[in-house]
Amino acid sequence: MDVLFPIVEYWWFYAGFLALVLMLLAIDLGVFHREAHVVTFRESLSWSVVWVTVALLFNYVFYRYASAQFGPEAGTRLGLEFLTGYVVEKSLAVDNIFVFVLVFAYFGIPLQYQHRVLFYGIIGALVFRAVFIALGSVLMQYHAVVLLFGALLLLTGVKMLFAPEQKIEPDKNPVIRLFRRIMPITPQLHGQSFVVRLGGRWHATPLMVALVFLELSDVIFAVDSVPAIFAITSEPLIVFTSNVFAILGLRAMYFMLAGAIDRFYLLKYALAFILIFVGLKMVWLNEAFGGKFPIVWSLGIIGGLLLAAVVASLVRRPVRV
Repeated sequence: MDVLFPIVEYWWFYAGFLALVLMLLAIDLGVFHREAHVVTFRESLSWSVVWVTVALLFNYVFYRYASAQFGPEAGTRLGLEFLTGYVVEKSLAVDNIFVFVLVFAYFGIPLQYQHRVLFYGIIGALVFRAVFIALGSVLMQYHAVVLLFGALLLLTGVKMLFAPEQKIEPDKNPVIRLFRRIMPITPQLHGQSFVVRLGGRWHATPLMVALVFLELSDVIFAVDSVPAIFAITSEPLIVFTSNVFAILGLRAMYFMLAGAIDRFYLLKYALAFILIFVGLKMVWLNEAFGGKFPIVWSLGIIGGLLLAAVVASLVRRPVRV
């Protein structure tokens, strides 16, 4: 797999990008969210606009740089690959929001502490995604692995279409059970603390248990989302940066949509069809189109599916049984 931005040559870019992300996260938590508080719809909307704007500005700068380095045609293709990858990751993140809502309700996490849990959850997600992307950039060089992941995405998409939704039951998760054996858990919250010392021994609070479960769920989501974006582009740099920008805006999107998530009940079907589409790209469509399915078509299909699901959800109210 030939890439235009190999890590060995562009290590300085990865280092600079990570420094930028850490700075943004430090400003987010250290300045704007130092004290625990309920994130309002207006605040979450403002932050959503900020994160999307930052991602689009990066997209434009990346497009201009790629055009200058490799020519206008390659620059346009790479810019569209980033945009498409970002849209895919952003849309698949909606599934995370469903899980956030259920987990916070299960553990009884108050609204004012949810941002803090999600902040550290995002940091963990960035680490896991970096590991998955590094592994993917190596494994995706083998055609058999590409077909395997494509088939996995197809099966996941079909399952989302027809399988009933499963309840969130953290107490039955083997990792959570092991965590309970290693560290005692206090049933009460202790402010915004994740651990508290009681009777000379450290105890985890419900915030910590919720955080652990969210990290586990993100590993599961990464199994779908990372192969999905490798179906869009073979550039690890685009895969990594688009993933990071989608994750950075996930908290703001959660607080903006959490109260209305049931209203957009048809989105899960759009996500299922998106997974099926990118799975088909990996197992058939790319080869059928001479090695690369047109990126403009991919962006149009994915955007059309999301738009159709949103409009249909607003027009047709869900049937209450």
